[in-house]
Amino acid sequence: MNTLFFAQSAGTRAAIPLLWWLGPISAILALGFAYYFYQQVTKENEGTDRMIEIAQAVRDGAMAYLTRQYRVVGIVFVVLFVLFLILSLLRLQNPVVPFAFLTGGIFSALCGFFGMKTATNASARAAHAAGSSLNGGLQIALRAGAVMGFVVVGFALLDITVWFLILYYGFPAVFPSSFISEAMNPLPQITATMLSFGMGASTQALFARVGGGIFTKAADVGADLVGKVEVGIPEDDPRNPATIADNVGDNVGDVAGMGADLYESYAGSVLATSALGVAAVATAGAAFLDGASIMEMQLRYLSAPVVLAAVGVILSIMAIYLVRADDGASQTQLIAALNRGLYGSSIG
Repeated sequence: MNTLFFAQSAGTRAAIPLLWWLGPISAILALGFAYYFYQQVTKENEGTDRMIEIAQAVRDGAMAYLTRQYRVVGIVFVVLFVLFLILSLLRLQNPVVPFAFLTGGIFSALCGFFGMKTATNASARAAHAAGSSLNGGLQIALRAGAVMGFVVVGFALLDITVWFLILYYGFPAVFPSSFISEAMNPLPQITATMLSFGMGASTQALFARVGGGIFTKAADVGADLVGKVEVGIPEDDPRNPATIADNVGDNVGDVAGMGADLYESYAGSVLATSALGVAAVATAGAAFLDGASIMEMQLRYLSAPVVLAAVGVILSIMAIYLVRADDGASQTQLIAALNRGLYGSSIG
């Protein structure tokens, strides 16, 4: 058979490139910094009793919505998991797909949960800090936003790299087809299987984004109708009880929904480019291999998006510390500080 499908000798495994290991290392690093920034945010003063009361009301409402949503989504995931499990028992698909479907959905849900939990804890603290220093408010808001960003990339890279190791070193035992043997090049089968891992994240993102969006807009329209039209008070006026529901909607739609959506998009982009890299090498000529085996070259191309994502994590951490300004800085100076972090990470 063509060397596209078979390794050079039975039982061989090309070594995973050393740079690929930056993926799981940066995933752990990202999750560690997410926890560190969360601790920094929650140590700040939450403000006056009235600020704490309002923030707690928004926090309770957001958690109530998210708890209810996850109960419904959990039922959907159980049904789909059983369906995929039946298909795997019938040897119609890889037996790891049902479990990878679950991990994708769970990590996507966790991204939304941690992002919203951080946002609802940081809002009053950022507002209180901004009362005495614009830079203080910026630093709290920046680190609160970084929590969800690092949780997204950390969980995505961890999910992808761990499953790749399971499939690569478990090949061919984890594949159902009798055609697949130890002598085969496992990478085309592995990348094709891993493309299905995004289904769990996509399912969770659908519920979070669409459900959260409906809740957000319903609360927004309801609050505006009562406040602006019937009573004639400004938007987000504290005298309007519906303002709490409006702010809850902003959190569940724009924070929790976005977190799940970003996880799905980020994981999908890494998986898709890895699969394209493996396929591109398979169609290239012998001159392209430059003396390396097909499996070795495919591993290099498969590793490229993982390495780029890992480098992005490191640059993002550095960029956060580039955003610095004096406590008495003006808004123009704060924007310049933000641009410094943005340009620093982009140039890197």
